[in-house]
Amino acid sequence: MDTVLVITRHRGESMNVEMAYLLGMICGNGEIQRTSVNTVISIEIPHKKLETEEVHDVKLYVKASIADIRNIIEPLIGSGLDFIQNPSSTILSFTKPNTDYLIREINRFIGNAVSHNDISIHEDVFEWSVDERRQFLKGFADVTGYIRRSNAYFHKYEHRVYLEIPHNWQMVIDICNLLKSTDIPVQTIDWAHPNMRDGDLKKYNAGQVNFWKKEHQVKIWANEFNLIGFGIIHKQQALDMFSDELIAAYIKLGKDLKKKTHKYFWESKRKSNKNKPFHPGEDDDFIPITIRGKHFNSWTEIARELGYHE
Repeated sequence: MDTVLVITRHRGESMNVEMAYLLGMICGNGEIQRTSVNTVISIEIPHKKLETEEVHDVKLYVKASIADIRNIIEPLIGSGLDFIQNPSSTILSFTKPNTDYLIREINRFIGNAVSHNDISIHEDVFEWSVDERRQFLKGFADVTGYIRRSNAYFHKYEHRVYLEIPHNWQMVIDICNLLKSTDIPVQTIDWAHPNMRDGDLKKYNAGQVNFWKKEHQVKIWANEFNLIGFGIIHKQQALDMFSDELIAAYIKLGKDLKKKTHKYFWESKRKSNKNKPFHPGEDDDFIPITIRGKHFNSWTEIARELGYHE
């Protein structure tokens, strides 16, 4: 896989849960700018990640979301967050001297990374307490995740959380394994791979040869993800509502909820999808070298190759 920087920590050290949340946000959608004197940490929050079924007013949900995040982060950084609101996103940032303890701690975890696209999670993170790992995932989800009603492919009550990760293939695997370490299965991964996003070549044959180059989507059942939750209150309220709907529907139908939602793909008896045709994009440089040039019929085959498995 392409070279990435890693988050490191010294074994046996405890992690402040607010710091774990902040690191999750940085890994999810952060940028780091360094000068010889100061470091600027910026975190972009796409507005579409803040909208829910109940809250559609842009000004309302952006204002509410910023307030929730500030309540978590500002006591940690010891100062106010700056923010710039654009039409489609809000950028939160803070600046501190390079000698500041918080900046030194962040750098200890992200090395010389300058973007969330360059970061992978070091194996030591998996030794944090369950609560610390959940806080990291919560921070990550607040800037990459959203909750939506079930689409037509599933029953109307089978709601899922989506985590969107652009370009960083290793982060997808790391997040899936971090979820696994807290006993939360991934329902599916919608890989930005030609065999997955354009498996029948319809877009390619229509002249949209790069249609498949989107963000990766990690999808988790709402009731399972509720163990992590969102730090942004109205997103958490939406998650609670959708999770309750899912659970209530299964109880009403007399179905075993655990057998449906608490299942890893390697525990399923269902076999691989039908064979897909060759796609010319399989050799594209966008794909990590470890799987470049390989053909896949299922998202699970890619997951296994890259390191998410039993």
